Amino acid sequence: MYSEVFMWHVTPKISHKPSLESFHLSNFTEQFNQLKRRRPTERHTGRHIQKYIHESQQNVAVVLSRYTFNDVRRSGKNLAPLRAAVKEQGDLVRKLKAEAASEIDVKKAVTELKARKKILEDKELALTTDETFDRVKLEDTLKRRFFYDQSFAIYGASASSRFFFFAFPSVSGLYDFGPVGCAIKANFINLWRSHFIIEEGMLEVDCSILTPHPVFKASGHVDRFADYMVKDVKTGECFRADHLVKAHLEKLMKDKKTTTEMKDEMNTVLALLDNYDQAGLAEVLKKYNVTSPLTNNDITEPVEFNLMFATQIGPAGNMPGFLRPETAQGIFVNFKRLLEFNQNRLPFAAAQIGQSFRNEISPRSGLLRVREFTQLEIEHFIDPSDKDHPKFEDVANLEVLLFSGSNQMSGKSAMKTTFGQAVAEGVINSQVLAYFMARTYLFLLKVGVHPDKCRFRQHLDNEMAHYACDCWDAETKTSYGWVEVVGCADRSCYDLNQHAQHSKVPLVAGAVGKKFKKDAKLLMTHFAEMTKEAADTFDKNLQGKDEISLDVNGKTFTLAKDMVTVKRYQKTVHAEDLTPSVIEPSFGLGRIMYSLLEHNFRVREGDEQRTYFTLPQAIAPYKCSVLPLSNNKEFDPFVKQLVRAFSDEGVSHTVDSSSVSIGRRYARTDEIGIPYGITVDFDTIKEPHTATLRERDSLEQIRAPLTELPGIVKDLVGGKQSWSDVLKKFPLFQGQEAS
Repeated sequence: MYSEVFMWHVTPKISHKPSLESFHLSNFTEQFNQLKRRRPTERHTGRHIQKYIHESQQNVAVVLSRYTFNDVRRSGKNLAPLRAAVKEQGDLVRKLKAEAASEIDVKKAVTELKARKKILEDKELALTTDETFDRVKLEDTLKRRFFYDQSFAIYGASASSRFFFFAFPSVSGLYDFGPVGCAIKANFINLWRSHFIIEEGMLEVDCSILTPHPVFKASGHVDRFADYMVKDVKTGECFRADHLVKAHLEKLMKDKKTTTEMKDEMNTVLALLDNYDQAGLAEVLKKYNVTSPLTNNDITEPVEFNLMFATQIGPAGNMPGFLRPETAQGIFVNFKRLLEFNQNRLPFAAAQIGQSFRNEISPRSGLLRVREFTQLEIEHFIDPSDKDHPKFEDVANLEVLLFSGSNQMSGKSAMKTTFGQAVAEGVINSQVLAYFMARTYLFLLKVGVHPDKCRFRQHLDNEMAHYACDCWDAETKTSYGWVEVVGCADRSCYDLNQHAQHSKVPLVAGAVGKKFKKDAKLLMTHFAEMTKEAADTFDKNLQGKDEISLDVNGKTFTLAKDMVTVKRYQKTVHAEDLTPSVIEPSFGLGRIMYSLLEHNFRVREGDEQRTYFTLPQAIAPYKCSVLPLSNNKEFDPFVKQLVRAFSDEGVSHTVDSSSVSIGRRYARTDEIGIPYGITVDFDTIKEPHTATLRERDSLEQIRAPLTELPGIVKDLVGGKQSWSDVLKKFPLFQGQEAS
């Protein structure tokens, strides 16, 4: 059992530095001591390896971290020590669960496993990120071309201070989409609707954003949808408590005055951070003297902060409500109506596209963590005894990168496999879940997510809700790391059961109401609130008897057997009692949109200032630009002819007739991802009338008759022909790329 933190500092010049292959968990300490004896007085600087070994909550915990990129690359990108550390802890978690160990021991072991997984994932990410990505340049382009920008920016501190005696802080986590962003967003939604709702025959609903309190009380959001928050005692600035602790401890750990023992202790705190309750967080904040990072003022005790936006419905103020944090509940509360619309048949799917709201304490990272966002959700209701899918064979051979729970527990990497193989091997629990994962994957590729930067990660048991059977997140690799963009879950119908209980939908009717008259409602409410287990017990007690007595709120009811026979019970609840399983793919538009923008951001070779987006034609904001070579009035009739033809064909387009050079106008259209551009020049005026068509990515151009160009562009963006097909018909044209 290790209880100390060893730090080994060496420079690349040391000839006796061992290879990573020689490091093993069992002999690391001896190797460390040998090195320490060999160079006891040397003060090493520069690139180094830090290896942390510490005892974590009475479990043997060995965490190896901070290998430099070059060290690992020189040893063949060997991550074996880190993988071994994860596997060791994963085996311990399995063992504790198999032995029915105490909940606290399992929780501590799982926390340590998560810490080791994070270290391994960070190293893998660093090793696989060979390219240098300039996020600042991307963000500058997005802002300059008004894809999107922070909402109410003019009311930021710098602007408001000119008009008021105080500074009004800008509101983070809210974004406005500009013309380009709106066009991409609209194309994204249209493609999603076509890919899922139309192709799969789903039932679309559009439910209220403003939702009464009882709905989210039933779903559990009122009680559980919360984080801990602290405030600056003087300014009132709010911070998420766990984020504040993390930032503060990481800062302390970088301080040279912090001892190794204190760093070891802080590492343990960080590993357990997600598991602290309110009192535990308060103790940590006090112990490490955490203050406001902005003012250094003291902070308040942590308080629970519900992430839903609360409001009052109506002028009386006696009807509390919330802005919905997800669109799914609107589908669940309309389940009976949707089932009836579908002729009471399963399976069926309902979908909804709309705004959701989460009052994040400290939103950050642009569109990745916001307070208002567009959500696209599907609830696919199925018979739990039949989880096959009739169209599964269409996607069974599709290859995908899966990061299974088993691989995560064993310290292995994500593996390429097919959806068919994953179902056959039990990695994905059903055909229907795998089918929707595959359809999700195909959609992500359609909108521009790169396949080598996309994976599905399976939730571990400790991450899943107690009612879930299997959960996978579609994740995209970005400059922020792996980001969850779609959640795909196979869950029991927990929400339907909760809403049924809280809305008191009656389970019996008919003879009961006739006999008990005014007390019938009390009795029916009792039956409506019965759990399945209580109903089963009641049915069992009824067998073999002519009548049965039942006590409800101090009143005794004698029920004849023919009032509540098994046959009538089953018939009454059959529409909702099947307890359908629900496959739930949930898409966050903002996160996907940021991912595809980052994946398709490019810089022209040889010109660092010329940036562009290789957006797929399906979601490009405009399909074609029309560019008159100059302001010559003779070009106007031909520009109008093209605009009219594009409008008739339903092809989105834009005209740039500004006085800057044609090269700069090409660059402007490239920066917003327009795939094609038509240039009207002096040859267009001559008979026969022709113009050039330019392709964005290759910069190649052809010259074609003016009347044919709108049709060519329509066929290109519609997928009826490719650019290579066009080149077979029309020769390459050289010119008009001047800067």
